[in-house]
Amino acid sequence: MRKLTAVFIASFILCIIFILWGAFAPDNLETVSSAAQSFIQTNFGWFYLISASIILLFVIYLAFSKYGNIKLGKDDEEPEYSRFSWFAMLFSAGMGIGLVFWGVAEPVSHYFVPPYGDPETAEAAEAALQFSFFHWGFHPWGIYALIALSLAYFKFRKDAPGTISATFYPLIGDRVKGPIGKTIDTIAVFATVFGVATSLGLGAIQINGGLTYLNGNIPDSFITQMIIIIAVTILFMLSAISGIGRGIKWLSNANIAVAILLMFFFLFMGPTTFLLDLFTTTIGKYIQTLPQISFRLAPFSETGDAWIQGWTVFYWAWWIAWSPFVGTFIARISRGRTIREFIIGVLAVPTIFSALWFAVFGGTGIYFEMFNDAGIWEAMEHGDYTEIALFSTLGELPFATIATVLSIVLISTFFITSADSATFVIGMQTTNGMFNPPLKIKLVWGLIQSSAAAVLLWSGGLNALQTASIVAAFPFVFILLFMMVSLQKGLSEEEAEKRAAGKTKEKKTF
Repeated sequence: MRKLTAVFIASFILCIIFILWGAFAPDNLETVSSAAQSFIQTNFGWFYLISASIILLFVIYLAFSKYGNIKLGKDDEEPEYSRFSWFAMLFSAGMGIGLVFWGVAEPVSHYFVPPYGDPETAEAAEAALQFSFFHWGFHPWGIYALIALSLAYFKFRKDAPGTISATFYPLIGDRVKGPIGKTIDTIAVFATVFGVATSLGLGAIQINGGLTYLNGNIPDSFITQMIIIIAVTILFMLSAISGIGRGIKWLSNANIAVAILLMFFFLFMGPTTFLLDLFTTTIGKYIQTLPQISFRLAPFSETGDAWIQGWTVFYWAWWIAWSPFVGTFIARISRGRTIREFIIGVLAVPTIFSALWFAVFGGTGIYFEMFNDAGIWEAMEHGDYTEIALFSTLGELPFATIATVLSIVLISTFFITSADSATFVIGMQTTNGMFNPPLKIKLVWGLIQSSAAAVLLWSGGLNALQTASIVAAFPFVFILLFMMVSLQKGLSEEEAEKRAAGKTKEKKTF
């Protein structure tokens, strides 16, 4: 690449301004971003909920529509990766650190501070798992599927550039090459940087928590977290150098293997029958109540409204901020699959795995709190150390030290995979959709992501990470909604062309 693109320059300047702001005026950054977060959550929580549900319904409709057999590529192309590698890579990129960070912490939090009803009851335990399934289930993967499907369809079938703006060609035509298209891509890059920075910050916090749990001489502090970020940055840059077919693929397969091993450890060393019963009961309740909770707000309850703003709205914003990154990455690895196979795979498999994960990890934490008075919630509340939930639960199981080390390894490899994938994706978006962005570009974005994560931790820890996701995601919601319209128009135009070609063939036959 001979010269930098306008999207690269604009995105780079925006991110550097933000990083410098956080480095030199962290208190001011926290004040301004918190005010913006509060305004968006209070006034547009309903918009996030409705938008996420509309996107999910649209994606499900496409899977079972007449467009389901269309390939994401030419008609004779076959998938580039095996199903296992495909699932492993999309899952590692899409959830990764978040699952490990919140696997115990979220259900236990909901058990003690439920969305409705009394805390520390059987009803609160059921609701805790139900809403954990909801937050990590069909809705986030529906959002990812929309972007990935749009990018893969226009890139592999229509030979468009692999940029977010290229998916708008059916709506605005050649204007995707002008200021409108560049604005769309810049918003996507900005949302991606801070969506991924949120996840990297969570990873650094939890690795620090695990190391402190293993060795009390290691302080749980910003300095330790900075050292962790620097170390992991070096590792994911080495992975980025090796390319998608080696580094990311190998790490993703390793992630899945270690994650399954850790989940089986919890399942068989913990209350096995209780956990399996809990999974079966909760998955049924989740599916049964999905339409109701998808649109659930609490306008008559200040406490209930605060709960929804702090959890559901935050998650929807986080998934939206992550979606340009995850969607681009999933599109990159999904060439040759049909729309139906793609959507069913992207929606069903990760949702089931996430549900099982929360039933096993969160169910174990709730079990020990209900029957053993384990003090997990007390450890979390003390100093707001959410990251300690996993390790406090491990302390109730045999071989806790070995499992803690395994957990730290898993968080680290998820950290590396997410950051590595994100450098690749942002590199694509800032080089006019280059399939293999230059290494220098990827390294620049790797440093920016790590710097953004460090600045957010410096300016406010976990709260700052959550705030950044919500603020960065807001403008991208509108892009997602218009992308839906553009994709539908593109598919309809292809169908019309096929019908016209069929009629022409019939006339020639007669």
